[in-house]
Amino acid sequence: MTALINRIIDYSAVNGPGIRTVLVFQGCNFRCRYCHVPDTFGNCNGCGICAYHCPAKALKLEVPGLAPQWIEENCIDCGACVNACRKDSSPKIKRMSIKDVLDHIMEHRRHIRGITCSGGECTLHAEFMTELFPVIRQQKLNCLIETNGSLNFEKHSGLLDCCDGVMLDIKAADPVRHLELTGRGNEEVLQSAVFLAKRGKLLEVRTVVTRADYGERDTVEKTAALLRPYLAKNRITYRLIPFRVFGVRREYRSLGTPGQTKLEELRSLALAEGFVKVLIS
Repeated sequence: MTALINRIIDYSAVNGPGIRTVLVFQGCNFRCRYCHVPDTFGNCNGCGICAYHCPAKALKLEVPGLAPQWIEENCIDCGACVNACRKDSSPKIKRMSIKDVLDHIMEHRRHIRGITCSGGECTLHAEFMTELFPVIRQQKLNCLIETNGSLNFEKHSGLLDCCDGVMLDIKAADPVRHLELTGRGNEEVLQSAVFLAKRGKLLEVRTVVTRADYGERDTVEKTAALLRPYLAKNRITYRLIPFRVFGVRREYRSLGTPGQTKLEELRSLALAEGFVKVLIS
């Protein structure tokens, strides 16, 4: 079994507790306006436009209609290929097997606490992760998932059984605002939040906060009401993430970074609504 991996971040301190290796999977079923990795959205169609924009000659278009060959040693990681892509993809994606991923992780085994599967939307590769996690856990590493909540986790109990926890984005509690932000409704997201909390697998919920008003106060209140029956037992963290312009598509950069006052007000609200641990980061 294989999966498309956009990139592997060998050491991260922001994708779960401890130092972690992050697998960034390719493909996403949301189109979040504030996504800072939009090159994870789609798949290469072999048009070759990225090769023509590469200043380092790190891309070689050998067969029209197929992805260019990426000459990694020539790459200067300038981002010109991704900026030129019309499919929200990257020519540097790798198709990796379970063994490929394990071999890469073992190079850093001594320095990490575990792995986090992210994206894109990693749960589009649920079967791959279900096979991967037991192999990783044999190395005394834990396995976490970052997700938009669109997977029906109830139908993937095998994945939850071998997963150590889930960090779930709740973009907006209001379905209309969620549709505006992501291109999809949020019914399945809220269902996932409750199901994961019941199973004791929900480690953290996350909401991106912008300078514009996307109903963040309403989202905090409704998320707290939804999860209140499970907060005392599971100590679920609420993470408020300030919008950052880095990587965001040009047409959505005007969403703006929120002021500290707005962030602190939302933090106080989340604490008042029953969350014990609320982070801004």
